[in-house]
Amino acid sequence: ALIRRIEESDIPYWFPTDPLPEGYNTRQPMESHGITHVHHFYTRRNLWALSAILAKIKLFPLPRIRSALLFAFTNTAYRYSSLNAFRFNVSFPSNVTMGTLYVASLRKESNILNALRNKLLRRLKPVFASLLFQDEIYIETTSATDLNRISWDSIDFVFVDPPFGANLMYSELNFLWEAWLRVFTNNEPEAVVNKVQGKGLAEYQALMEACFREFYRVLKPGRWMTVEFHNSQNRVWRAIQEALQRAGFVVADVRTLDKRQGTFKQITSTGAVKQDLIISAYKPNEGLEERFQLKAGTEEGAWDFITYHLGRLPIPELRDGKLEVLAERQDYLLYDRMVAFHVQRGVAVPLSAAQFYAGLRGRFPEREGMFFLPEQAAEYDRRRLQAEEVVQLPLIVTDERSAIQWLRLQLQQQPRTLGDLQPLFMREAQMAWEKNEKPLELRQLLEENFLQDEHGRWYVPDPHKAQDLERMREKALLREFRQYAEGRGRLKVFRKEAVLAGFRRAWREKDYETIVRVAHRLPLRVLQEDPARLMYYDNALGKVEG
Repeated sequence: ALIRRIEESDIPYWFPTDPLPEGYNTRQPMESHGITHVHHFYTRRNLWALSAILAKIKLFPLPRIRSALLFAFTNTAYRYSSLNAFRFNVSFPSNVTMGTLYVASLRKESNILNALRNKLLRRLKPVFASLLFQDEIYIETTSATDLNRISWDSIDFVFVDPPFGANLMYSELNFLWEAWLRVFTNNEPEAVVNKVQGKGLAEYQALMEACFREFYRVLKPGRWMTVEFHNSQNRVWRAIQEALQRAGFVVADVRTLDKRQGTFKQITSTGAVKQDLIISAYKPNEGLEERFQLKAGTEEGAWDFITYHLGRLPIPELRDGKLEVLAERQDYLLYDRMVAFHVQRGVAVPLSAAQFYAGLRGRFPEREGMFFLPEQAAEYDRRRLQAEEVVQLPLIVTDERSAIQWLRLQLQQQPRTLGDLQPLFMREAQMAWEKNEKPLELRQLLEENFLQDEHGRWYVPDPHKAQDLERMREKALLREFRQYAEGRGRLKVFRKEAVLAGFRRAWREKDYETIVRVAHRLPLRVLQEDPARLMYYDNALGKVEG
Protein backbone atom coordinates (compact mmCIF):
# COMPACT_ATOMS: atom_id res chain seq x y z
CA ALA A 1 0.00 0.00 0.00
CA LEU A 2 2.88 2.36 0.82
CA ILE A 3 4.59 1.62 -2.47
CA ARG A 4 1.31 2.16 -4.33
CA ARG A 5 0.75 5.49 -2.55
CA ILE A 6 4.27 6.67 -3.46
CA GLU A 7 3.84 5.67 -7.10
CA GLU A 8 0.50 7.47 -7.37
CA SER A 9 1.53 10.68 -5.58
CA ASP A 10 3.09 13.76 -7.15
CA ILE A 11 6.60 14.55 -5.97
CA PRO A 12 6.37 18.04 -4.45
CA TYR A 13 10.00 18.97 -5.25
CA TRP A 14 11.82 19.74 -8.47
CA PHE A 15 13.80 16.95 -10.18
CA PRO A 16 15.45 16.80 -13.63
CA THR A 17 13.50 15.41 -16.56
CA ASP A 18 16.02 16.19 -19.31
CA PRO A 19 16.14 13.85 -22.34
CA LEU A 20 19.42 11.94 -22.70
CA PRO A 21 21.67 13.32 -25.46
CA GLU A 22 22.40 11.13 -28.43
CA GLY A 23 25.82 9.60 -27.94
CA TYR A 24 28.04 6.55 -27.62
CA ASN A 25 27.43 5.80 -23.91
CA THR A 26 23.75 6.81 -23.88
CA ARG A 27 22.93 4.23 -26.54
CA GLN A 28 22.89 1.26 -24.14
CA PRO A 29 20.29 2.53 -21.61
CA MET A 30 18.17 4.07 -24.39
CA GLU A 31 18.10 1.06 -26.72
CA SER A 32 18.22 -1.80 -24.20
CA HIS A 33 16.14 -0.46 -21.32
CA GLY A 34 14.00 2.35 -22.72
CA ILE A 35 15.64 4.89 -20.42
CA THR A 36 15.31 8.08 -22.42
CA HIS A 37 15.24 10.79 -19.70
CA VAL A 38 17.27 11.45 -16.56
CA HIS A 39 14.45 10.69 -14.11
CA HIS A 40 14.00 7.23 -15.65
CA PHE A 41 17.26 6.20 -13.93
CA TYR A 42 15.58 6.30 -10.49
CA THR A 43 12.88 4.49 -8.60
CA ARG A 44 10.12 6.89 -7.56
CA ARG A 45 11.10 6.52 -3.87
CA ASN A 46 14.71 7.54 -4.47
CA LEU A 47 13.73 10.26 -6.92
CA TRP A 48 11.48 11.73 -4.21
CA ALA A 49 14.20 11.44 -1.55
CA LEU A 50 16.87 13.00 -3.77
CA SER A 51 14.67 15.91 -4.83
CA ALA A 52 13.74 16.60 -1.17
CA ILE A 53 17.38 16.51 -0.06
CA LEU A 54 18.45 18.83 -2.89
CA ALA A 55 15.75 21.34 -1.94
CA LYS A 56 17.09 21.38 1.64
CA ILE A 57 20.71 21.75 0.50
CA LYS A 58 19.85 24.77 -1.65
CA LEU A 59 18.42 26.52 1.42
CA PHE A 60 21.59 26.10 3.48
CA PRO A 61 22.94 29.61 4.25
CA LEU A 62 26.74 29.06 4.21
CA PRO A 63 28.02 28.82 0.60
CA ARG A 64 31.08 26.72 1.45
CA ILE A 65 29.06 24.12 3.37
CA ARG A 66 26.35 24.21 0.71
CA SER A 67 28.99 23.41 -1.96
CA ALA A 68 30.32 20.51 0.11
CA LEU A 69 26.81 19.10 0.48
CA LEU A 70 26.21 19.44 -3.27
CA PHE A 71 29.48 17.62 -3.93
CA ALA A 72 28.29 14.68 -1.83
CA PHE A 73 24.82 14.85 -3.35
CA THR A 74 25.96 14.56 -6.97
CA ASN A 75 28.02 11.45 -6.20
CA THR A 76 25.08 9.89 -4.37
CA ALA A 77 22.62 10.78 -7.15
CA TYR A 78 24.86 8.99 -9.66
CA ARG A 79 25.77 5.88 -7.67
CA TYR A 80 22.31 5.12 -6.32
CA SER A 81 20.47 5.23 -9.62
CA SER A 82 19.56 2.25 -11.81
CA LEU A 83 23.27 1.97 -12.58
CA ASN A 84 23.65 0.33 -9.15
CA ALA A 85 23.67 -3.39 -9.93
CA PHE A 86 22.83 -6.22 -7.53
CA ARG A 87 25.70 -8.68 -7.19
CA PHE A 88 25.70 -11.86 -5.19
CA ASN A 89 28.11 -12.12 -2.24
CA VAL A 90 29.05 -8.42 -2.55
CA SER A 91 28.21 -6.32 0.48
CA PHE A 92 29.45 -2.95 -0.80
CA PRO A 93 26.39 -0.67 -1.04
CA SER A 94 27.17 0.72 -4.49
CA ASN A 95 28.12 -1.48 -7.46
CA VAL A 96 28.33 0.86 -10.43
CA THR A 97 30.41 -0.05 -13.48
CA MET A 98 32.41 3.15 -13.87
CA GLY A 99 33.13 4.60 -17.30
CA THR A 100 29.81 3.39 -18.72
CA LEU A 101 26.06 3.95 -18.40
CA TYR A 102 25.54 0.22 -17.97
CA VAL A 103 22.14 -0.72 -16.54
CA ALA A 104 22.12 -4.27 -15.18
CA SER A 105 19.11 -6.55 -15.59
CA LEU A 106 19.04 -7.02 -11.78
CA ARG A 107 19.33 -3.70 -10.00
CA LYS A 108 19.86 -2.77 -6.37
CA GLU A 109 17.92 0.00 -4.65
CA SER A 110 19.81 1.41 -1.65
CA ASN A 111 18.65 3.82 1.02
CA ILE A 112 19.54 7.34 -0.10
CA LEU A 113 19.68 8.78 3.44
CA ASN A 114 22.13 6.12 4.63
CA ALA A 115 24.23 6.57 1.50
CA LEU A 116 24.47 10.34 1.89
CA ARG A 117 25.22 10.08 5.61
CA ASN A 118 28.03 7.61 4.90
CA LYS A 119 29.44 9.77 2.12
CA LEU A 120 29.48 12.91 4.30
CA LEU A 121 30.62 11.58 7.65
CA ARG A 122 32.99 8.77 6.71
CA ARG A 123 34.38 9.90 3.36
CA LEU A 124 34.18 13.65 2.90
CA LYS A 125 34.26 15.14 6.40
CA PRO A 126 37.99 14.34 6.94
CA VAL A 127 38.83 15.74 3.51
CA PHE A 128 36.97 19.02 3.96
CA ALA A 129 38.36 19.38 7.49
CA SER A 130 41.90 19.19 6.11
CA LEU A 131 41.06 21.89 3.55
CA LEU A 132 39.39 24.24 6.03
CA PHE A 133 42.37 26.58 6.40
CA GLN A 134 43.80 26.12 2.89
CA ASP A 135 43.17 29.49 1.26
CA GLU A 136 45.51 28.94 -1.72
CA ILE A 137 43.39 26.32 -3.45
CA TYR A 138 41.44 27.34 -6.54
CA ILE A 139 39.01 25.18 -8.47
CA GLU A 140 37.57 26.38 -11.74
CA THR A 141 35.23 24.75 -14.20
CA THR A 142 36.37 25.96 -17.58
CA SER A 143 37.85 24.78 -20.85
CA ALA A 144 41.59 24.14 -20.80
CA THR A 145 41.71 25.62 -24.30
CA ASP A 146 41.25 29.08 -22.76
CA LEU A 147 42.89 29.76 -19.38
CA ASN A 148 42.61 33.53 -19.79
CA ARG A 149 42.38 34.14 -16.05
CA ILE A 150 45.90 32.77 -15.53
CA SER A 151 48.73 35.10 -16.50
CA TRP A 152 51.75 34.24 -18.68
CA ASP A 153 54.72 32.41 -17.12
CA SER A 154 53.11 32.16 -13.68
CA ILE A 155 52.74 28.42 -12.97
CA ASP A 156 55.52 26.28 -11.43
CA PHE A 157 54.24 22.85 -12.45
CA VAL A 158 51.41 21.37 -14.52
CA PHE A 159 49.97 17.91 -14.04
CA VAL A 160 47.32 16.90 -16.56
CA ASP A 161 45.33 13.69 -16.96
CA PRO A 162 43.69 14.39 -20.34
CA PRO A 163 40.95 12.50 -22.19
CA PHE A 164 42.39 9.44 -23.94
CA GLY A 165 40.91 9.65 -27.42
CA ALA A 166 37.74 7.56 -27.56
CA ASN A 167 38.21 5.77 -24.22
CA LEU A 168 35.64 7.77 -22.24
CA MET A 169 32.87 10.14 -23.29
CA TYR A 170 32.92 12.47 -20.30
CA SER A 171 30.06 14.81 -21.15
CA GLU A 172 27.73 11.84 -21.67
CA LEU A 173 28.82 10.10 -18.46
CA ASN A 174 28.49 13.35 -16.46
CA PHE A 175 24.99 14.07 -17.76
CA LEU A 176 23.15 12.54 -14.79
CA TRP A 177 24.66 14.72 -12.07
CA GLU A 178 24.90 17.74 -14.35
CA ALA A 179 21.13 17.51 -14.83
CA TRP A 180 20.64 17.79 -11.07
CA LEU A 181 22.97 20.82 -10.89
CA ARG A 182 21.52 22.44 -14.04
CA VAL A 183 25.06 23.00 -15.31
CA PHE A 184 25.91 21.11 -18.50
CA THR A 185 29.21 20.51 -20.22
CA ASN A 186 29.68 22.44 -23.44
CA ASN A 187 30.93 19.48 -25.47
CA GLU A 188 31.95 21.55 -28.49
CA PRO A 189 35.54 21.91 -27.18
CA GLU A 190 35.48 18.46 -25.49
CA ALA A 191 38.72 16.72 -26.47
CA VAL A 192 37.43 13.26 -27.40
CA VAL A 193 37.12 11.09 -30.49
CA ASN A 194 33.35 10.80 -30.91
CA LYS A 195 31.48 10.05 -34.13
CA VAL A 196 28.24 11.53 -32.81
CA GLN A 197 30.02 14.82 -32.12
CA GLY A 198 31.73 14.61 -35.53
CA LYS A 199 35.23 14.42 -34.01
CA GLY A 200 37.93 12.17 -35.38
CA LEU A 201 41.59 11.91 -34.46
CA ALA A 202 42.48 15.16 -36.25
CA GLU A 203 39.89 17.14 -34.26
CA TYR A 204 41.02 15.48 -31.04
CA GLN A 205 44.67 16.37 -31.73
CA ALA A 206 43.77 19.99 -32.54
CA LEU A 207 41.86 20.34 -29.26
CA MET A 208 44.68 18.73 -27.26
CA GLU A 209 47.17 21.06 -28.94
CA ALA A 210 45.04 24.06 -27.96
CA CYS A 211 45.09 22.85 -24.34
CA PHE A 212 48.85 22.24 -24.38
CA ARG A 213 49.44 25.69 -25.87
CA GLU A 214 47.63 27.22 -22.90
CA PHE A 215 49.66 25.09 -20.47
CA TYR A 216 52.82 26.21 -22.27
CA ARG A 217 51.74 29.85 -22.02
CA VAL A 218 51.07 29.83 -18.27
CA LEU A 219 54.05 27.62 -17.32
CA LYS A 220 57.24 29.35 -16.24
CA PRO A 221 60.24 28.92 -18.59
CA GLY A 222 62.38 25.95 -17.64
CA ARG A 223 59.55 24.30 -15.68
CA TRP A 224 57.88 20.94 -16.20
CA MET A 225 54.58 19.37 -17.17
CA THR A 226 53.60 15.79 -16.40
CA VAL A 227 50.99 14.14 -18.64
CA GLU A 228 49.34 10.90 -17.62
CA PHE A 229 48.16 9.09 -20.72
CA HIS A 230 46.44 5.81 -21.46
CA ASN A 231 45.35 4.42 -24.80
CA SER A 232 45.78 1.10 -26.58
CA GLN A 233 45.89 2.76 -30.02
CA ASN A 234 49.32 3.82 -31.22
CA ARG A 235 47.92 6.58 -33.45
CA VAL A 236 46.30 8.32 -30.45
CA TRP A 237 49.63 8.23 -28.61
CA ARG A 238 51.28 9.74 -31.70
CA ALA A 239 48.65 12.49 -31.78
CA ILE A 240 49.45 13.41 -28.17
CA GLN A 241 53.19 13.55 -28.95
CA GLU A 242 52.59 15.75 -31.97
CA ALA A 243 50.29 18.05 -29.99
CA LEU A 244 52.93 18.41 -27.27
CA GLN A 245 55.67 19.29 -29.75
CA ARG A 246 53.52 21.72 -31.71
CA ALA A 247 52.67 23.52 -28.49
CA GLY A 248 56.40 24.04 -27.89
CA PHE A 249 57.10 21.39 -25.23
CA VAL A 250 60.14 19.09 -25.39
CA VAL A 251 59.52 15.52 -24.21
CA ALA A 252 62.24 14.37 -21.80
CA ASP A 253 61.00 11.08 -20.38
CA VAL A 254 58.26 8.49 -20.92
CA ARG A 255 57.62 5.82 -18.31
CA THR A 256 54.86 3.40 -17.35
CA LEU A 257 52.67 3.69 -14.27
CA ASP A 258 50.99 0.56 -12.92
CA LYS A 259 47.93 1.75 -11.00
CA ARG A 260 47.28 -1.85 -9.83
CA GLN A 261 43.50 -1.46 -9.96
CA GLY A 262 42.39 -1.59 -13.59
CA THR A 263 39.43 0.18 -15.11
CA PHE A 264 36.43 -1.75 -16.44
CA LYS A 265 37.72 -1.49 -20.00
CA GLN A 266 41.27 -2.48 -19.00
CA ILE A 267 40.01 -5.60 -17.25
CA THR A 268 37.48 -6.72 -19.87
CA SER A 269 39.16 -5.70 -23.14
CA THR A 270 41.90 -7.97 -24.44
CA GLY A 271 43.39 -5.16 -26.51
CA ALA A 272 43.52 -2.66 -23.66
CA VAL A 273 46.85 -1.40 -22.38
CA LYS A 274 47.09 -2.29 -18.68
CA GLN A 275 49.43 0.53 -17.67
CA ASP A 276 49.36 4.28 -18.07
CA LEU A 277 52.20 6.28 -19.59
CA ILE A 278 53.74 9.13 -17.63
CA ILE A 279 55.16 11.75 -19.99
CA SER A 280 57.56 14.37 -18.61
CA ALA A 281 57.96 17.44 -20.83
CA TYR A 282 59.49 20.84 -20.22
CA LYS A 283 59.15 24.38 -21.49
CA PRO A 284 62.62 25.55 -22.66
CA ASN A 285 63.91 28.50 -20.68
CA GLU A 286 64.19 31.94 -22.20
CA GLY A 287 67.97 31.71 -22.40
CA LEU A 288 67.81 28.75 -24.78
CA GLU A 289 65.10 30.37 -26.92
CA GLU A 290 67.05 33.64 -27.16
CA ARG A 291 70.29 31.86 -28.09
CA PHE A 292 68.44 29.70 -30.60
CA GLN A 293 67.01 32.76 -32.34
CA LEU A 294 70.57 34.01 -32.86
CA LYS A 295 71.92 30.63 -34.02
CA ALA A 296 68.81 29.16 -35.67
CA GLY A 297 69.63 26.88 -38.60
CA THR A 298 73.31 26.52 -37.63
CA GLU A 299 75.17 23.51 -36.25
CA GLU A 300 76.07 25.57 -33.19
CA GLY A 301 72.37 26.13 -32.49
CA ALA A 302 71.63 22.40 -32.83
CA TRP A 303 74.37 21.40 -30.39
CA ASP A 304 73.36 24.12 -27.97
CA PHE A 305 69.88 22.55 -27.86
CA ILE A 306 71.29 19.04 -27.34
CA THR A 307 73.51 20.23 -24.49
CA TYR A 308 70.52 21.89 -22.84
CA HIS A 309 68.28 18.87 -23.48
CA LEU A 310 70.76 16.34 -22.06
CA GLY A 311 70.95 18.47 -18.94
CA ARG A 312 67.19 18.10 -18.49
CA LEU A 313 67.06 14.32 -18.98
CA PRO A 314 67.08 12.05 -15.91
CA ILE A 315 70.02 9.77 -15.14
CA PRO A 316 69.06 6.07 -14.97
CA GLU A 317 68.21 5.11 -11.41
CA LEU A 318 69.59 2.05 -9.63
CA ARG A 319 66.70 -0.22 -8.67
CA ASP A 320 67.06 -3.73 -7.27
CA GLY A 321 70.64 -3.84 -8.54
CA LYS A 322 69.62 -2.93 -12.10
CA LEU A 323 70.06 0.10 -14.33
CA GLU A 324 67.58 0.45 -17.17
CA VAL A 325 68.61 2.08 -20.44
CA LEU A 326 66.66 5.31 -21.07
CA ALA A 327 65.47 5.55 -24.67
CA GLU A 328 65.44 9.37 -24.54
CA ARG A 329 69.25 9.34 -24.19
CA GLN A 330 69.81 7.18 -27.29
CA ASP A 331 71.08 8.76 -30.50
CA TYR A 332 67.99 8.29 -32.68
CA LEU A 333 65.60 9.89 -30.18
CA LEU A 334 68.01 12.75 -29.49
CA TYR A 335 68.08 13.34 -33.24
CA ASP A 336 64.27 13.29 -33.38
CA ARG A 337 64.03 15.84 -30.55
CA MET A 338 66.57 18.12 -32.26
CA VAL A 339 64.72 17.93 -35.58
CA ALA A 340 61.35 18.57 -33.93
CA PHE A 341 62.73 21.59 -32.06
CA HIS A 342 63.82 23.12 -35.38
CA VAL A 343 60.78 22.23 -37.49
CA GLN A 344 58.26 23.41 -34.90
CA ARG A 345 60.01 26.79 -34.94
CA GLY A 346 60.05 26.95 -38.74
CA VAL A 347 63.83 26.56 -39.00
CA ALA A 348 65.86 24.41 -41.40
CA VAL A 349 67.55 21.39 -39.76
CA PRO A 350 71.33 21.94 -40.14
CA LEU A 351 72.51 18.34 -39.64
CA SER A 352 71.79 15.06 -41.41
CA ALA A 353 71.32 11.97 -39.26
CA ALA A 354 74.87 10.71 -39.98
CA GLN A 355 76.40 14.12 -39.23
CA PHE A 356 74.43 14.29 -36.02
CA TYR A 357 75.44 10.80 -34.86
CA ALA A 358 79.10 11.50 -35.60
CA GLY A 359 78.96 14.86 -33.81
CA LEU A 360 77.16 13.33 -30.86
CA ARG A 361 79.91 10.76 -30.30
CA GLY A 362 82.58 13.40 -30.66
CA ARG A 363 81.02 15.80 -28.14
CA PHE A 364 79.40 13.73 -25.40
CA PRO A 365 80.38 10.65 -23.35
CA GLU A 366 78.56 7.45 -24.38
CA ARG A 367 77.52 4.67 -22.02
CA GLU A 368 75.53 1.60 -23.12
CA GLY A 369 74.26 3.49 -26.17
CA MET A 370 73.18 6.49 -24.05
CA PHE A 371 74.73 9.98 -24.13
CA PHE A 372 75.46 12.24 -21.17
CA LEU A 373 77.02 15.51 -20.19
CA PRO A 374 80.46 14.92 -18.60
CA GLU A 375 79.23 15.43 -15.04
CA GLN A 376 76.22 13.18 -15.71
CA ALA A 377 78.49 10.46 -17.10
CA ALA A 378 80.52 10.53 -13.87
CA GLU A 379 77.34 10.02 -11.82
CA TYR A 380 76.18 7.24 -14.15
CA ASP A 381 79.58 5.50 -13.82
CA ARG A 382 79.21 5.59 -10.03
CA ARG A 383 75.81 3.93 -10.26
CA ARG A 384 77.09 1.49 -12.87
CA LEU A 385 79.71 0.19 -10.44
CA GLN A 386 76.96 -0.59 -7.95
CA ALA A 387 74.68 -2.26 -10.51
CA GLU A 388 74.53 -5.98 -11.16
CA GLU A 389 73.36 -5.47 -14.74
CA VAL A 390 72.14 -2.92 -17.26
CA VAL A 391 68.72 -3.78 -18.68
CA GLN A 392 68.34 -3.03 -22.38
CA LEU A 393 65.01 -1.86 -23.72
CA PRO A 394 63.00 -4.53 -25.59
CA LEU A 395 62.94 -3.89 -29.35
CA ILE A 396 60.28 -5.28 -31.66
CA VAL A 397 61.11 -5.31 -35.37
CA THR A 398 58.11 -4.01 -37.32
CA ASP A 399 59.60 -1.67 -39.93
CA GLU A 400 62.81 -0.54 -41.58
CA ARG A 401 63.87 1.77 -38.78
CA SER A 402 63.40 -0.76 -35.98
CA ALA A 403 65.14 -3.42 -38.11
CA ILE A 404 68.23 -1.17 -38.43
CA GLN A 405 68.19 -0.54 -34.67
CA TRP A 406 67.97 -4.28 -34.01
CA LEU A 407 70.87 -5.02 -36.37
CA ARG A 408 72.96 -2.29 -34.75
CA LEU A 409 72.45 -3.90 -31.32
CA GLN A 410 73.44 -7.31 -32.69
CA LEU A 411 76.54 -6.08 -34.49
CA GLN A 412 77.72 -3.92 -31.60
CA GLN A 413 78.15 -7.13 -29.62
CA GLN A 414 80.30 -8.75 -32.33
CA PRO A 415 80.63 -8.79 -36.16
CA ARG A 416 78.42 -11.43 -37.78
CA THR A 417 77.95 -12.93 -41.22
CA LEU A 418 74.73 -12.88 -43.18
CA GLY A 419 74.28 -16.55 -42.36
CA ASP A 420 74.64 -15.86 -38.64
CA LEU A 421 72.11 -13.06 -38.71
CA GLN A 422 69.46 -14.55 -41.03
CA PRO A 423 67.81 -17.03 -38.60
CA LEU A 424 67.95 -14.49 -35.75
CA PHE A 425 66.42 -11.80 -37.93
CA MET A 426 63.64 -14.03 -39.24
CA ARG A 427 62.75 -15.11 -35.70
CA GLU A 428 62.75 -11.53 -34.42
CA ALA A 429 60.96 -9.88 -37.31
CA GLN A 430 58.76 -12.88 -38.14
CA MET A 431 58.21 -10.98 -41.37
CA ALA A 432 55.54 -9.03 -39.44
CA TRP A 433 56.16 -5.70 -41.11
CA GLU A 434 53.60 -3.01 -40.52
CA LYS A 435 50.82 -2.62 -43.05
CA ASN A 436 51.87 -0.41 -46.00
CA GLU A 437 55.56 -0.81 -45.07
CA LYS A 438 57.64 -2.11 -47.98
CA PRO A 439 59.51 -5.15 -46.59
CA LEU A 440 63.26 -5.21 -47.18
CA GLU A 441 65.62 -8.16 -47.42
CA LEU A 442 68.22 -8.53 -44.70
CA ARG A 443 71.03 -8.18 -47.25
CA GLN A 444 69.71 -4.78 -48.44
CA LEU A 445 69.48 -3.53 -44.84
CA LEU A 446 73.06 -4.61 -44.21
CA GLU A 447 74.45 -3.14 -47.44
CA GLU A 448 72.79 0.25 -46.87
CA ASN A 449 73.69 0.68 -43.20
CA PHE A 450 76.75 -1.42 -42.27
CA LEU A 451 80.18 -2.45 -43.55
CA GLN A 452 81.67 -5.88 -44.28
CA ASP A 453 85.19 -7.06 -43.34
CA GLU A 454 87.49 -9.38 -45.30
CA HIS A 455 85.92 -12.42 -43.60
CA GLY A 456 82.43 -11.52 -44.78
CA ARG A 457 81.31 -10.34 -41.36
CA TRP A 458 79.15 -7.25 -41.04
CA TYR A 459 80.00 -4.63 -38.44
CA VAL A 460 78.94 -1.16 -37.26
CA PRO A 461 81.04 1.45 -39.09
CA ASP A 462 82.85 4.23 -37.27
CA PRO A 463 81.04 7.61 -37.40
CA HIS A 464 83.06 9.01 -40.32
CA LYS A 465 82.48 6.00 -42.57
CA ALA A 466 78.86 5.97 -41.42
CA GLN A 467 78.45 9.42 -42.95
CA ASP A 468 79.45 8.06 -46.37
CA LEU A 469 77.00 5.17 -45.96
CA GLU A 470 74.28 7.55 -44.90
CA ARG A 471 74.82 9.71 -47.98
CA MET A 472 74.57 6.65 -50.24
CA ARG A 473 71.46 5.44 -48.43
CA GLU A 474 69.87 8.88 -48.62
CA LYS A 475 70.41 8.97 -52.40
CA ALA A 476 68.55 5.66 -52.72
CA LEU A 477 65.75 6.87 -50.47
CA LEU A 478 65.39 10.17 -52.32
CA ARG A 479 65.33 8.34 -55.64
CA GLU A 480 62.35 6.36 -54.37
CA PHE A 481 60.74 9.50 -52.91
CA ARG A 482 60.85 11.20 -56.32
CA GLN A 483 58.63 8.41 -57.65
CA TYR A 484 56.13 9.14 -54.86
CA ALA A 485 56.26 12.88 -55.60
CA GLU A 486 55.72 12.41 -59.35
CA GLY A 487 52.98 9.78 -59.11
CA ARG A 488 49.26 10.07 -58.47
CA GLY A 489 46.68 8.22 -56.44
CA ARG A 490 46.99 6.53 -53.07
CA LEU A 491 50.23 4.82 -52.10
CA LYS A 492 49.57 1.34 -50.73
CA VAL A 493 53.06 -0.08 -50.14
CA PHE A 494 56.12 2.16 -49.81
CA ARG A 495 59.30 2.77 -47.82
CA LYS A 496 58.32 4.97 -44.92
CA GLU A 497 61.97 5.92 -44.45
CA ALA A 498 61.99 7.19 -48.07
CA VAL A 499 58.98 9.40 -47.28
CA LEU A 500 60.74 10.76 -44.20
CA ALA A 501 64.00 11.39 -46.09
CA GLY A 502 62.07 13.19 -48.83
CA PHE A 503 60.20 15.32 -46.30
CA ARG A 504 63.51 16.29 -44.65
CA ARG A 505 65.03 17.31 -48.00
CA ALA A 506 61.90 19.21 -49.09
CA TRP A 507 61.75 21.05 -45.75
CA ARG A 508 65.41 22.04 -46.06
CA GLU A 509 64.71 23.36 -49.57
CA LYS A 510 61.45 25.04 -48.45
CA ASP A 511 59.53 22.91 -50.94
CA TYR A 512 56.44 22.69 -48.76
CA GLU A 513 54.06 21.89 -51.63
CA THR A 514 55.86 18.57 -52.28
CA ILE A 515 55.51 17.54 -48.63
CA VAL A 516 51.78 18.26 -48.68
CA ARG A 517 51.28 16.56 -52.06
CA VAL A 518 53.03 13.33 -51.02
CA ALA A 519 51.36 13.35 -47.59
CA HIS A 520 47.97 13.40 -49.29
CA ARG A 521 48.95 10.25 -51.18
CA LEU A 522 49.61 8.38 -47.91
CA PRO A 523 46.92 6.47 -46.02
CA LEU A 524 45.67 8.71 -43.22
CA ARG A 525 46.51 6.10 -40.58
CA VAL A 526 50.15 5.96 -41.71
CA LEU A 527 50.45 9.73 -41.52
CA GLN A 528 48.87 9.87 -38.08
CA GLU A 529 50.96 7.08 -36.55
CA ASP A 530 54.38 8.62 -37.13
CA PRO A 531 55.10 11.87 -35.26
CA ALA A 532 57.98 12.84 -37.57
CA ARG A 533 55.99 12.57 -40.82
CA LEU A 534 53.00 14.22 -39.21
CA MET A 535 55.16 17.05 -37.90
CA TYR A 536 56.59 17.84 -41.34
CA TYR A 537 53.14 17.67 -42.93
CA ASP A 538 51.40 19.88 -40.34
CA ASN A 539 54.09 22.55 -40.51
CA ALA A 540 54.34 22.42 -44.31
CA LEU A 541 50.55 22.69 -44.57
CA GLY A 542 50.71 25.79 -42.38
CA LYS A 543 53.29 27.32 -44.72
CA VAL A 544 51.25 26.53 -47.83
CA GLU A 545 47.96 27.77 -46.42
CA GLY A 546 49.44 30.64 -44.42
